[in-house]
Amino acid sequence: MPASVTGEKTAPAAPVVKGTPFHIGELATRTGRTVHAIRWYETQGLVPGVARDEGGRRLYGELHVGWLDLMERLRRTGMSIAEMREYTALALQGKATLQQRRDLLAAHRARVTETIADWKKALTLVDRKIDFYDAWMASGHRPPLIPADTPRAAPPKRRKTA
Repeated sequence: MPASVTGEKTAPAAPVVKGTPFHIGELATRTGRTVHAIRWYETQGLVPGVARDEGGRRLYGELHVGWLDLMERLRRTGMSIAEMREYTALALQGKATLQQRRDLLAAHRARVTETIADWKKALTLVDRKIDFYDAWMASGHRPPLIPADTPRAAPPKRRKTA
C-alpha cells in the first residue's frame, strides 16, 4: 500500500470521476484557477482521486470542482498546507476519521477566531488614525493623540458635496 501524505499506509485512492469527465483546462475554466495552480494543488496532495485517460491526461469530475473550492476556502482562512494535507488524508480514510476531521477544523476555527480578534484591533487602530486626520483637517489644528485603550468616539459626520 502507498504511504499517505502523513506517512501512514493507506489503500490506494480510487479514481473519483463520476459523470462525464473533463480535462484540466475545463477544470481551470470552471474553478477560475490556472492550470498551474491546479497542478500545484494536486502535487501537494490536495486534490484526491484524479484519474488519467489512455493518453495519460488527467481526468476530473464534479467532485474535483468542489474539492478545489474547499481547499481554496481553507487556504483563505489561513489553514496551513500541512493541515490541508492532513485533512485530505483523513477524508480519504472515510467515516472512521470523522472525529479527527472535526477536531482539526475546531482547532483551526479557534485560530481563525483569534486572528479575527487581532484584525478587529488593527481595524480599530486604522479607524482612529482616520478620525485623527479627519479632525485635523476639519479644525486646521493637530488634535491630541488618543491612547490606544480609549473607546472610539463616533466618527464626525461628513458633509456631502454636490
